[in-house]
Amino acid sequence: MFIVLTAATTFEIQPAIDFLQKSPFGTDRHEIHWLITGVGALATSHSLMRQIGRRKPDLILQAGIAGCFMNGHLGEVVAIKEDIPGDLGVWEEGAFKSLFELNLAGKDTPPFSNGLLPNPHKTLLTLSRLPQVRAISVNEITTEKSRIQWYQQNITPFVESMEGASLHYICLQENICFLQMRSISNDMGVRDKSKWDIKGAIVNLNQHLIGLLQSLHQQESLPLTTK
Repeated sequence: MFIVLTAATTFEIQPAIDFLQKSPFGTDRHEIHWLITGVGALATSHSLMRQIGRRKPDLILQAGIAGCFMNGHLGEVVAIKEDIPGDLGVWEEGAFKSLFELNLAGKDTPPFSNGLLPNPHKTLLTLSRLPQVRAISVNEITTEKSRIQWYQQNITPFVESMEGASLHYICLQENICFLQMRSISNDMGVRDKSKWDIKGAIVNLNQHLIGLLQSLHQQESLPLTTK
């Protein structure tokens, strides 16, 4: 397998990169490269498509930190079973209307399924041994209390990132197996970094990521099963 490990920034996956540089990966069963895309949907989409154009991966693993819509989960690592573009549409009169509600796209227009960008690779999700949750992806980090509450009541996401939906959209369109892993560095709300735990989130993220890479190394073929 040709596996690409990707993140928005280097520091989010530096321990995994260090592990790969010292490990036998790439010398026998699988070849693993890493790709730093930059922050946000635009940079991520461009970087992923350039990689696919150069050499199409068998599997793309995206890893990074995220904010959480529920308190008390700092440091927890999760796998994203479905992602949603959280701000692709219009905010008006205190509510958000998506492309689907604006009749600019159908909820089942590929690669969407009922308005979601699901990860259909159930075996891979199970192999991660992580809680499987819903995420939203945004271009502007959400801090306003009323908007957070609206997301909680109407979309019920567990975490928020700036790159996840790009991964899901591209991999579903290009028929590439993928997995998004997120470690919770902060609760949603006012950006008070004194209450964040970025260091701990990154430590936990990379422990799980390295464990998954080791599990994949034992697999002779990619777990593509969608059931």
